[in-house]
Amino acid sequence: MMFDTFTATAEPSAQFQALQTRLKTLWRSPDEFDARNCQVLIVPSLSLDQSELQKIAGVHYYEERLLFSLARLRNPHTRLIYVTSQPLHPSIIDYYLELLPGIPSSHARDRLDLFATYDASHKPLTQKLLERPRLLEKIRDSLETERAYMVCFNSTPLERELALQLGIPLLALDPDLLHWGTKSGSRQIFAECGVPHPDGSELVHTADDLAEVAADLWERQPHLKRIVIKLDQGFSGEGNALLDLRSFAEAAPPSGSRSTRVKQLGQALRQLRFQCKSETWEYFEQKIHGLGAIAEAFIEGEQKRSPSVQGHINPLGEVEMLSTHDQVLGGPDGQIFLGCSFPADADYRLRIQAMGSAIGQSLAQKGALERYGVDFVAVYQPDQSPNWDLQAIEINLRKGGTTHPFMALKLLTDGQYNAKDGLFYTRRGQAKFYRASDNLQKPAYRGLLPSDLMDIIVSDRLHFNSIEGVGAAFHLMGCLSEYGKLGLTCIGNSPAQAEEIYAQVVESLDRAT
Repeated sequence: MMFDTFTATAEPSAQFQALQTRLKTLWRSPDEFDARNCQVLIVPSLSLDQSELQKIAGVHYYEERLLFSLARLRNPHTRLIYVTSQPLHPSIIDYYLELLPGIPSSHARDRLDLFATYDASHKPLTQKLLERPRLLEKIRDSLETERAYMVCFNSTPLERELALQLGIPLLALDPDLLHWGTKSGSRQIFAECGVPHPDGSELVHTADDLAEVAADLWERQPHLKRIVIKLDQGFSGEGNALLDLRSFAEAAPPSGSRSTRVKQLGQALRQLRFQCKSETWEYFEQKIHGLGAIAEAFIEGEQKRSPSVQGHINPLGEVEMLSTHDQVLGGPDGQIFLGCSFPADADYRLRIQAMGSAIGQSLAQKGALERYGVDFVAVYQPDQSPNWDLQAIEINLRKGGTTHPFMALKLLTDGQYNAKDGLFYTRRGQAKFYRASDNLQKPAYRGLLPSDLMDIIVSDRLHFNSIEGVGAAFHLMGCLSEYGKLGLTCIGNSPAQAEEIYAQVVESLDRAT
């Protein structure tokens, strides 16, 4: 089923704005906000284009990624309601509750309510909830609306409608501002903030127009070897495709006519190199019509990295920097998100943090709220100073692949991020590092149950050790048996130790299977 997150809706009601104002009256600081006597409704709905989501193996298990939100139960006065499409296995819940420091798991469990729609269809979870008024009534009855708020994976008109029906504020972006998280909207923000970004086009909705703007880009930059075509609402790199200009160099400007160049580009679009193996031009062209697409210069480089920065805008409009990462990318051309390491390289992490802060301020002025992330491309230039050339390529106005690993780090170590040096420190001053992935996947892992995973990891002493503050924490465990896929965050006292723990986990699983 197709689902367009940007379906036109009426203007937000006065009721919704009143609900959002309640967040401002409650807000003090992240710690104080959650330290109050409050209720948190977690709706981990991936309210994104469902046809695009199906390209991700086991995506229906991604609702488990926000289970690190159970960290809020560390506050003995917090009650948490977690909703999923299908019931969660009790062993998975037990695993997260046992990670909570300083709180008996039984006490936390008594303050946790679980609801499920019992619907495995390809619809956003939020849509499933709205289609079930009796279930909504049960959730509403479990809430004290004056002290409750809602958290989601990403915000759309569906989440706004759910907040209205439940009568609680939504700690997330107003859906009217979603444009600023698209590929085209990101480019507008970068230009406004003076943040370096690749040359590219405006948003178009037909293949013919895409050929025209690609020709414009090529004529501005005759040296280009490749152009990346991006669906305006793509995510995890799955909506990207590469157009290789080297295959018809005879049409390169300034040689050849404009009409010939556009014609050849139009033909070349049908031979795009897709990052998703199952993608076809026929289907991709439909998405261009529906979502729109841009053409952007592909950044070449012998030594190239993909760092990102994450920030938070609180209900008072204040911007806080949360983390930086070096992303681990895969796919045919290194466009698909596989995992990340924290923090980003010291050579550029404070620079991307500064640019991320400027972008956050711009977003805050536009009314944005909660988490955002900015992705960059870094290319090593030995003859320049600084050595790393940085280009911003995308803003994500939602939680993402770097959100839950950092949540795991905070949960397990009870430390804080230091924006002055871009490191994370425990209360005792120990710096912590991690290597994380959503995509540890091998056919041999199929059939492993969450309990089998624990047996393997505990036997090899790779489970997170709260005394030593190192080890591995897992997510997507429900995905393991069916798809041979799981997520993990490996925490160490150095980047090398974090990488070593990751390698040891893989070795242990390979040996056991």
